[in-house]
Amino acid sequence: MSSTQISAQKRILIIASGNTGKIREFRQLLAHLPLSVQPQPECLEVEETGLTFAENARIKATAVASETNQWALADDSGLSVNALNGAPGVHSARFADSDEARIARLLLELEKAKTADRSAQFTAALAVADPSGSIRLEVEGSCSGMILKTPRGKGGFGYDPVFYVPEVSQTFAEMEKAIKDRLGHRGRAFNALEPRLSQLLADPSQSIGKGGYSALTAYTAKGQKDLNLESG
Repeated sequence: MSSTQISAQKRILIIASGNTGKIREFRQLLAHLPLSVQPQPECLEVEETGLTFAENARIKATAVASETNQWALADDSGLSVNALNGAPGVHSARFADSDEARIARLLLELEKAKTADRSAQFTAALAVADPSGSIRLEVEGSCSGMILKTPRGKGGFGYDPVFYVPEVSQTFAEMEKAIKDRLGHRGRAFNALEPRLSQLLADPSQSIGKGGYSALTAYTAKGQKDLNLESG
């Protein structure tokens, strides 16, 4: 088969994000699938009104798919710190104006909390919507770790330099790509998504889940579980 034929079979998938770091990661993760991965239109802004990562992912996927009339993949992810009652949580990206400022505020808030508990979790929720805006797939992945007192590493983005994973004695910013893909929240979520997305691309008419429900798969360091959530 010629490269022209392969290119012709590629389906457009819009990444429902303006975050260049996320778009870069998803292009790498999706590189082996017959997809033309594109960022959402620069003029498009979607208000994230959900109270959970999964709700925000659904909101963004639906809005971008409906606006572009293309398949859309949305990612909502963030950091939840136990000593801060789950903050910054769904407000992770809006915790401050830059990566450096967000890390600085996080460390200050932990210092003010006056606690030895620096445990935290990164969570990623992914949702895929078809061109009509209907949610066809949902998955969630998480990674547990600790918040360091000072940043380490030059890779990644966001809170990566202070998120330490004891399993490998490295921060996300220090990890090689293959390790982060395997252990990271987004990598775990994608590993849950990828086989179903491949099936969906092969046959877009197939039904996902049962009885009008879509399957949400949660992958964590302790294993996996399947939940049935109404896709409304």
